[in-house]
Amino acid sequence: MSEPDPGEALAGSPAARRLVRAIAADPGAGLVCDVVGPAGAGKSTTLRAVAAAWSTSVTDSVRDGHEEGPLVVDDAHELPAPVLDALCERAARPGARLVVARRPWPRGPRLAALGAALSTHRPPLVLGTLDPTGVAARAARLLGGPAAEPLVEHVHTRTAGQPALVDRMLAEIVERIGPQHRSRLVRGAPPGSLRVPVPTGLLDQLGHRLWALDARVRELAVAVALGAPLDAEVLVPLLGLLDSAGGGIDEVDELVEEARAAAVLTPTGGPAPLVATAILRATPEARRLEIRRTLAEIELDRGGSVLTAARGMLGTGATGTRSAEVFTAAGDELARTGGDEDAGPFYAAAVAAGAPALPLAARRAEAAIRAGRLDDALAEADQVLSSLDRVDVDDALRAGTVAAAVLAHRGMLARSAELYRWMAGAGAPTALAVPALVGTGALEEARAALHTTAPMPAPPSPPVPGGAPASAGAVLGAPPGFGGSAPTGGPARPPTLLAGAEELTAQGVFDSVTGSPTRALSQLARAAALLESSTRAALLPDTPAALAALVAVQTGELEVARSLLDRAVAVRLGGPAAAARHRLLLGWIALNRGAFGSARTHLDAVGTGPLEPRDELLASALEVALARRAGDLATLMPLWGRAREAIVRHPVDLFVLQPLGELAIAATRLREPSWVRPHLDEAEALLDRLGSPPLWAAPLHWARLHTAILAEDREEAAAHAAALQGSACGSRFAEAMAVAAPHWVALLDSRVDAVAVEAAARGLHAVGLSWDGGKLAGQAAIRTDDRRAMSTLLTCARALQGQQGQPAPARTSSTPDPAPEAARAAAEEDPADGPLSDREREVAALVLEGLTYKQIGEKLFISAKTVEHHVARMRQRLGSTSRGELFAQLKRIVG
Repeated sequence: MSEPDPGEALAGSPAARRLVRAIAADPGAGLVCDVVGPAGAGKSTTLRAVAAAWSTSVTDSVRDGHEEGPLVVDDAHELPAPVLDALCERAARPGARLVVARRPWPRGPRLAALGAALSTHRPPLVLGTLDPTGVAARAARLLGGPAAEPLVEHVHTRTAGQPALVDRMLAEIVERIGPQHRSRLVRGAPPGSLRVPVPTGLLDQLGHRLWALDARVRELAVAVALGAPLDAEVLVPLLGLLDSAGGGIDEVDELVEEARAAAVLTPTGGPAPLVATAILRATPEARRLEIRRTLAEIELDRGGSVLTAARGMLGTGATGTRSAEVFTAAGDELARTGGDEDAGPFYAAAVAAGAPALPLAARRAEAAIRAGRLDDALAEADQVLSSLDRVDVDDALRAGTVAAAVLAHRGMLARSAELYRWMAGAGAPTALAVPALVGTGALEEARAALHTTAPMPAPPSPPVPGGAPASAGAVLGAPPGFGGSAPTGGPARPPTLLAGAEELTAQGVFDSVTGSPTRALSQLARAAALLESSTRAALLPDTPAALAALVAVQTGELEVARSLLDRAVAVRLGGPAAAARHRLLLGWIALNRGAFGSARTHLDAVGTGPLEPRDELLASALEVALARRAGDLATLMPLWGRAREAIVRHPVDLFVLQPLGELAIAATRLREPSWVRPHLDEAEALLDRLGSPPLWAAPLHWARLHTAILAEDREEAAAHAAALQGSACGSRFAEAMAVAAPHWVALLDSRVDAVAVEAAARGLHAVGLSWDGGKLAGQAAIRTDDRRAMSTLLTCARALQGQQGQPAPARTSSTPDPAPEAARAAAEEDPADGPLSDREREVAALVLEGLTYKQIGEKLFISAKTVEHHVARMRQRLGSTSRGELFAQLKRIVG
C-alpha cells in the first residue's frame, strides 16, 4: 500500500507533510513534536492534519495537560503556567503522543522548558515562508493545474511567501478574475494576457488586523513600512521609547520579536509588500507625514540615509528649515550613490521648502544633466556662472563643467573649450578639456593640458561675467588657460574612476591625432570600461565609447566599434543625454557595412522628438545617406531641408567630419553645394591646424572625392585622390580608400581596369565600407565594354552589397558584338518560365514605383540606357501598344 496523503492543504510545506505521514504510518506509536512558527505560517493547518491522522481533534483550551490519548494543542504561547508545566510532564512520559504548536514569541521560562521537553527526541518543526515552488504548488491546488509563472512570481513577491497570505491572495485573485478568465492564470496562457487584480479585500482585512495589535507594535509596523530601519538608534526616539535610564533598546527588541511573531514583519526585515501596503492604507495621511518627517530628521542628525523618508515627503508641501535640509541631503545622497533616479525633484523641493536657490544651483545643474534635462542643466549652471561673487569655487567649477558638457551636446565645442580654459586657472582637471581642445584644433593647448608644466598662452578674459571679487570670482577671475601648476592649498586629485577615465580619454583623443590610432582606440575603450559603473560620464563633453567608436570606424574596426556602443547602450553610459548619440553611431556603423535595415532600426529607436544639435546633425546625415543609397531622390529632397537646418546649427569640429562629408555628397547630388562649402572650408582649416592627421583627414577626402566626381570635376577629384594616397600610411582604412580613389577618377573617363577595380572594391569591403565597394564595382561594370569584365564586376557588386543576381553569360567568339547597352540588357535576360526574366521583373517593379531610368540604373548597377533597352524588350514581348497598356500588363505580372 502507498503512504496516505496528509492532504493537499500542506502543499509547499514538505517538513509538515513528513510529520503527518510519520503519524499516519503508525498512529499508536509515541511521538512528541514542537511546532513553531509566526502567525499565518500554517501551524493550525498542520495540527488539523495531525489530529486527523490520530483520529482526534485540535484544542487550544487544555484543562490540566493530563488528558488521556493523543493530544494536539494549538496556541500554547497563550496557555497559563500550570498547563504548560503539565504538558512538560506529559512530553516526558514514555510513549506519549503530543504535538504542540506555538509562536516564537513570547519567550518565557516555562515555554522554553516545554520546547526543550518536546524536542528531546525530535527536532522542532519550524514553519516559515514558502519558496516559489511552494507558491506554485498552492496555486496549482487552487486552479486545478500548473499556474502561470508570472502569477507565481507576483504572489511570492507580494506576500514574501507567508503561507496564509499566499492562500488568501490566490483565493481573492481567482474569485475576482472569474471562472470565464481563469485560463489566463494557468501555465501556457498567451503572453500579456495575465492581469493580476489588486486584492483590495485582503488589504482591508489586513488593515483591520493592524488595529487589533498592541499600539506600540502598530507604531513599529507603520514606521518600518515607511522605511525606518530595524535599528534601535532610530526606533527608540522615533517610537518615543526612551526610559528613565535613557535606554529602550531591550524594548525595541521585544517589539520587533512580537511583530515578527504576529507576521507583521518578515523574519528577514520589514513587512511583506502586501502587508506594507495594507499598513499604509490603514494609517491616516497626516500621521504618515509626521512619522516620515521625524524619521528623516533622526537620520539627518545621525548621518544616515534620508532618501526613503524624503521620497515620502515629496509633494506633501513640507516646508521649514529642517525639511529643506532633509530634501537637500536626499538629493546629495542620490548624487553620491548614483542610479537612475533624478535628484532634481529633491533639490527643487528643498528650494520650495525655504532653502536659498543659488547655493543649490550647481547641484541642480549636475542632477539635471545626469537625468538628460539639458535645458534645466544649462539654466542652473548659467545662474551660478552669472553670480561668481556669491558662490564658492567648488560650485563655480561644478557649474562650469556642466555648462561645458551641455554646450558640447549642442555642437558648440569651441565654447566648451573656452569654459575649460577658464576653469583651468582654479585647478579644474585639465584632462577633461583635451577632447574639446583637440576637436576645435587647439593642438598645442591640448598638449599643455596633458603636460601641465608647459607654459601656455591664455585668453584675455573668462567666458563668464568678470570682476567678481569674492571667493569664486577671486580665483576664477585670474587669467585662464593651461600651463603651470594647479592652485596650491588643497590635496592632489584622488585616483577615482572618473579621473582615470578622463586621463585615458584625453590621451586617446590626443593620440588619434598625433600618435598611433590603435593605441588611441585602446585607451578610449579602457576609459569606457572604467565608467560603466559611474553616472558621472554625463559630465564629459562626449562619452569615451562614442569617441572610441569614431576612431574604430576610421581604422576599419567596425566590429570593435559596434561592440563598444552595444555595451554603452546596455549600461546606459553617459545617462539619457548620451543614449541617442550611441544609437545613431550604431546606425552609422550599420550604414557603412551596407546593413541599411539595421541602420534604419537604430535611427527609428531614437524617436521623432527634438534632438540636440550634435545628434540632429548625425541623424539627418543618416537619413540622407539611407535615401541616397536607395536612389530615392523623391525622399532625399524633403530630407535635405532638415539637413540644411542641422548644418546651420552645428559648427564644424573634428568629431562631425564623417556626417559632414555625407551631407556634402548629398548637397552636390541635389545641386546645392553652397550650403556645405563654408563648412568644408572650415573642416580643411581645422585639419590643417591639427597637422592633417590621416585618421581624421582620410574620410573627409573620400567624401570630397565623391562630391568632385558627382560634379565631374576631374582636377579636384584627382587632388583628393592624391591626398588620400598621402594619408594611407599606417591605416588599413585610409589605405583601402587610397587604393580605390584612382579608379573613381578613371571612371570619369570610362577607363576600367576590372581586376584592379574588383580588388579595390573588396578592399573597401574588408574595412567595413561594403556599400562603397559595391558602388565602385557596379559603376565600373556599367562603364566597361568588356562583357566578361562587366559580368564579373556586377557579380562582385551584388555580393558586396548583399544583392542576389545571376551572373551574365559569357560571350563566345562566334557571337557578334551587339551595341553595348543592348548587350547588357541581353546579358541579363533569364530564359526562365514566364513572359519576363528576373531582371526584367526587377526593372518593371521599379518602373511601377515611379523611378526614372537613371534612378533604376543606380539601384541595379546598370546604365539608364540599359534600363531603356529592358523596357523596350518588355513592351515588345508583351505586345503593348502604349505606355498605359504596358503599365497595366506589368501590374498584372509583377503584382
